[in-house]
Amino acid sequence: EYAEFLHCKSKKFTDFDEVRQEIEAETDRVTGTNKGISPVPINLRVYSPHVLNLTLIDLPGITKVPVGDQPQDIEYQIKEMIMQFISRESSLILAVTPANMDLANSDALKMAKEVDPQGLRTIGVITKLDLMDEGTDARDVLENKLLPLRRGYIGVVNRSQKDIDGKKDIRAALAAERKFFLSHPAYRHMADRMGTPHLQKVLNQQLTNHIRETLPSLRSKLQSQLLSLEKEVEEYKNFRPDDPTRKTKALLQMVQQFGVDFEKRIEGSGDQVDTLELSGGARINRIFHERFPFELVKMEFDEKDLRREISYAIKNIHGVRQVTGLFTPDLAFEAIVKKQVVKLKEPCLKCVDLVIQELINTVRQCTSKVLISLSQQRPALPNAPLSSQILLLIDIELSYINTNHEDFIGFAKYQRNTQTNKKRAIPNQVGCRRARAAPSAPSGRVRRAPGICRGRERPAPTLALRSVLLRSSSPKTGGIGTAGFPAVSRRAPGGNLCPALPAQTENEDGAQENTFSMDPQLERQVETIRNLVDSYVGIINKSIRDLMPKTIMHLMINN
Repeated sequence: EYAEFLHCKSKKFTDFDEVRQEIEAETDRVTGTNKGISPVPINLRVYSPHVLNLTLIDLPGITKVPVGDQPQDIEYQIKEMIMQFISRESSLILAVTPANMDLANSDALKMAKEVDPQGLRTIGVITKLDLMDEGTDARDVLENKLLPLRRGYIGVVNRSQKDIDGKKDIRAALAAERKFFLSHPAYRHMADRMGTPHLQKVLNQQLTNHIRETLPSLRSKLQSQLLSLEKEVEEYKNFRPDDPTRKTKALLQMVQQFGVDFEKRIEGSGDQVDTLELSGGARINRIFHERFPFELVKMEFDEKDLRREISYAIKNIHGVRQVTGLFTPDLAFEAIVKKQVVKLKEPCLKCVDLVIQELINTVRQCTSKVLISLSQQRPALPNAPLSSQILLLIDIELSYINTNHEDFIGFAKYQRNTQTNKKRAIPNQVGCRRARAAPSAPSGRVRRAPGICRGRERPAPTLALRSVLLRSSSPKTGGIGTAGFPAVSRRAPGGNLCPALPAQTENEDGAQENTFSMDPQLERQVETIRNLVDSYVGIINKSIRDLMPKTIMHLMINN
């Protein structure tokens, strides 16, 4: 009798005490000395005339609470390790459960049922029958009545820790086990079907039968793999390792294969379609059209802060002079617009990083097929030129504020929209001297009360015209101001003051309060710039959403 380990093949162990010591030493070498774990098995082969031809994989018990150097997710790691082995269709599962534990709570049976729901590969093993409380037994379990298994249950009595420490002989332990089953009133009628020797015979017989049953499908699988390998060998059979030209040709073929696989994953292909998750080009498409627009939407600014910034910009542009100009300052508009456009840099660069990560994953998947190992290195895609180009797009937008853009809502367009919707809109009667509050709006939504100047009704803004531009009430100063902005006037003809009502919000109690208080003249200018900024930034967002995918595709993915 002797034993051999795979990690020290040249050495034969004839003393089984040395075998135990080597198992402990190799465990410490692999996992450390403080109860660590590893999914790498220790391979031990025992040669003896007294054992059966059988391969046994001894899996660890499930640990619920980590101890020593064990990781916090020790239970998850052990379960993953166990599932890796018991999922194999060619193996039988020994579901070991102690007799002094409720069978319904057995982790072993639960996990076995997950991978073998019909119980075709599961054999139940009941241990510690000698430790059950007095007056209780596991007869119903062993007779397969309580939780039936197709292959049934076998009871065993192993050595106790005291026996192991006292180095009790295995033969003596087997004799003691036999005596226990023959003498116990609940088990003596089934003693011939209990015990470790019977378990060995059953395993040998059932494993042989199981292999015989699974052999046809295994054979078919091997033949399929063989044909695939032969086809691959055919491509390389003329290659000589010592011939540099052959090496070059082989490498070129692998690179070409990589190119084909990469293009299929990015552009999409009908063969080998992944039906479990998005991959390659589909994930990049989702970044372009779902994730990136979402990042832009998240940039929404605080309304109160924006109005304050606009008012400060207007005041700073007027400087020491009082804010009594007839025109809304276009420099304030440009300053606010540029500040909003600069904020686009962060989501744009984040989009680039997300696409690069997806490309790296795609490269890894493709290289695994062409024998190029990337286990020791991380594929790197230089994003510096692309990032600088993306930032250049933002800088281009900052370089010129195009207020003549066809989609930009200037005063003239607003005036036409007002005339078109005047008949459809429901006017709110609001006097010049005594203004009424705006109709109630849902909580958090801003409503502005329209007014009547010179006895003429002004229609309430509709949802379609969220960007409302205030109209001048003076025929002399009315019209378009500099940079396409509407001019504003302090007084209407007739000397009546026409104040612009401040924006109002309605809280849950129904009370209304001003979001930002300022004088009427400044309020008009702030309102004008606020809505023009909203219109222009919308144009920029639309442009960036269109250009970002094109730029990334051209400068990185296509290349």
